[in-house]
Amino acid sequence: MMRNADPDDSDDLFRKAMRDVKPLPVKKVADKPKPKPRARFTRADRQAVLRERVEPIADPAVLETGDEISFRRPGIPETLLRKLRRGHFSVDAELDLHGLTSPQARNALREFIAYELARGARCVRVIHGKGLGSGPRGPVLKNVVNVWLRRAEVVIAFGSARPLDGGSGAVYVLLANR
Repeated sequence: MMRNADPDDSDDLFRKAMRDVKPLPVKKVADKPKPKPRARFTRADRQAVLRERVEPIADPAVLETGDEISFRRPGIPETLLRKLRRGHFSVDAELDLHGLTSPQARNALREFIAYELARGARCVRVIHGKGLGSGPRGPVLKNVVNVWLRRAEVVIAFGSARPLDGGSGAVYVLLANR
C-alpha cells in the first residue's frame, strides 16, 4: 500500500540525493570559421541548364509521345534498342521520380545519371509514371525524361520498360562506357 507523499518531503529527498553533485564546468567554445562554400555544379553544367530552358525542342513530336517512348543515337543499331526494350541488359540502378516537380525531376535525373555513370553503370531504369495524375496536361514527368535523356550525350539509347518493370511508366537507359 502506498502512502500519499508530502510535496515538501520529495523536495528534501531530492536535495539530499543531489547534495554531492557538482555542476559541470562551462567551457567556452571558440568560434570556428565556417567552411568555404563549394560549387555544386560546374560552370558548364550551369550553362547547359540555361540552354535547356531557352532552347526550343527541335522536334515538337517528341512531346507528343504515345504510350511508349524510345530513342537511339545515330550509329546505334536498332537491334541494340530492341534488346534494351526487351530487358536483355541487367539494370544496375533505379530512380523513381514519382511526386517530383518538373525541375526537381530534371535535377534528380541529371544527378542520378552522372552518379551512375561515374560508378560504371551500363544500364539504369528511370520510373517516371504514366501521368495518370497529371490531368489534361498529360504525362509531365514522362515528357521531361524523354526530352532530357535525348539531350544527354552520355545516353546512347533508351526505351520503355517491359510491363513487369513498369511498362510505359518507366524507361531503360543505356549509358555510354567512357
